[in-house]
Amino acid sequence: MHWFVTGTGTDVGKTYVTALLLTALKRAGRRAAGFKPFCCGDRGDAVRLQEAGAAGLTLDQINPVWLKVPAAPCVAALMENRRIDLAAVRSAFDVLAAGHETVLVEGAGGWEVPLAPGVTVADFAGTLALPVIVIADNKLGALNHTLLTIRNIETRGLKCAGIILNHVCDVRDAASISNRATLEAFTSAPVLAEVMHGETEMDWPLG
Repeated sequence: MHWFVTGTGTDVGKTYVTALLLTALKRAGRRAAGFKPFCCGDRGDAVRLQEAGAAGLTLDQINPVWLKVPAAPCVAALMENRRIDLAAVRSAFDVLAAGHETVLVEGAGGWEVPLAPGVTVADFAGTLALPVIVIADNKLGALNHTLLTIRNIETRGLKCAGIILNHVCDVRDAASISNRATLEAFTSAPVLAEVMHGETEMDWPLG
């Protein structure tokens, strides 16, 4: 089984949580790989997934599109005078999926970040048709961003497998304490886990 991992925005901890999930899968004896189709700026996210996932994969297998400009992929490709070949990216995923029990595909930025003219991350995720895990920074504002993301996922006919609340900052306030219960009341998507600030290990929350 494979999953698509998205975030409610940039810097919500997608890579951090995805790496924890890959490590949890390895502990459970499953051959799992991370797939970061699009990296913009440095390639650190892809390196982290390479280190956390199954051995033997090259960085280019994990991250087939690397754009140097730290911007949305559509903008970065335009500035670098490059074209993103989405069919080739899909083929790279198929190769990984054929050789691994689980592949976690990590998106770029948030759910509707532009990839190419007329195409967003959500459109690409739709071609994969995988259940989606939503990572949210557990802070004030998370409710709106998370509910909007989930509703867009479901409107596209995709399944939201669940939400992982990530405590990016070591701060507890009324929002971070109450967000979980509120999300559970306003959506049928389960809250799979809360990752506390600085946490270095978690259990795999799905089947």
